[in-house]
Amino acid sequence: MPNARIVVVGAGPAGIAAAVTAAEAGTSVTLLDQNHHLGGQIWRSEKTVAALPSARFWLKRYHQQSIETHTGTSVFAIHPHGVIHAEQPHGYLQIPYDRLIIATGGRERFLPFPGWTLPGVMGAGGLQAMVKSGLSIQGHRVVVAGSGPLLLAVADYLLQSGAIVTAVVEQTPWTKLAKFGLGLIRWPSKLWQALRLRWALRTTPLFTDAWVTQAYGEERLHSITIHTSRGKQTVACDWLACGFGLVGNIELPLHLGCQVKNNAVNVNEFMETSIPNVFCVGEPLGIGGIDCSIIEGQIAGLAASGKREDACHLLPRRQKQRQFAKRLEHAFALRPELSQLAQESTIVCRCEDVTVGQLKPFMDWRSAKLQTRCGMGPCQGRICGPATECLFGWQQGSIRPPIMPVRMQSLLASSLKEGESHALARRHACDHDPLS
Repeated sequence: MPNARIVVVGAGPAGIAAAVTAAEAGTSVTLLDQNHHLGGQIWRSEKTVAALPSARFWLKRYHQQSIETHTGTSVFAIHPHGVIHAEQPHGYLQIPYDRLIIATGGRERFLPFPGWTLPGVMGAGGLQAMVKSGLSIQGHRVVVAGSGPLLLAVADYLLQSGAIVTAVVEQTPWTKLAKFGLGLIRWPSKLWQALRLRWALRTTPLFTDAWVTQAYGEERLHSITIHTSRGKQTVACDWLACGFGLVGNIELPLHLGCQVKNNAVNVNEFMETSIPNVFCVGEPLGIGGIDCSIIEGQIAGLAASGKREDACHLLPRRQKQRQFAKRLEHAFALRPELSQLAQESTIVCRCEDVTVGQLKPFMDWRSAKLQTRCGMGPCQGRICGPATECLFGWQQGSIRPPIMPVRMQSLLASSLKEGESHALARRHACDHDPLS
């Protein structure tokens, strides 16, 4: 087991925790990530890392280990016999593994409504990421809308970055929010974080039981309409940061054939999926937050390194964090009205310009994809997939490689390499079977 090669896909908090823990256990570890910097969406900037003790702690431990790291690396296929096919800016990369830990994190859920494709309408986390990357938002009017704790965190960050946050719009009713807040007594750190954010935004109007129904503008966003319990209100703004919670990136587990239920990967107590030697941690198991992701990364790193007894000590902490995740899911469950916002002419698939009216005649994702190209653009259904699930109740089903757009040279190289692997496997079988 100490000689086993562990490959971790995803270098966010869960992936870093898994890689560091496995490396400290004495195994050979390779870490892959699509981004050019470690940390995922949460630890992506030096300013954020400096402000978070947990980020500094894990990144310091990472730098103390000899972990082979490939950033700017997109995994587009995985062979079930232990070969990863990936693409880097300079070309194709093939990496063998004995054990695989998938820590691909999550992404924002977008729901279509009239005007949601206007310039100036962005995901809540997306706008935050752009500001972290250098976008100036000083003096701009911003409305943060959608659902989930991310809204307050984004609003606070934008406010600190000089934006004028004119409103935070949350679709969950106040009664559910209050009940959720009282339940945070069991998680003091999260309660303190929620209170700190609410105090920081004390002068910002907070609309609950409300949602954006339409965005207006010609060349760019200039205002939105909000549905509230007291009627509709029009709010002028330069930016709309809108996101309805998060969904896990489960494309790789689906591609490998791992069992998935309710858009969450099924794992055992040691984070192992239904496919032997394939582990999964963090948001693909259901949105649970950074603390849960780090604990699950540690458990997987230990289990994949053959140290399951050590991993057992972390199981109670993981269970407590997953209880929080269930409360989070219940409190911010999407209301049915959100599936009725889009009109016949509203675009659902932004890559291929497919509208609601074009999708209505079909009964499932597969038939709509074949006839309209919905989900066949550059995002490969990552945006319109969750949207059509909300609108029509469709499930995306199986995922075939490549799971993201790649160069033809990379596809050709992966096909040749896979052919060589099959030939070697057949030759090995013949050498050990005299009847072959």
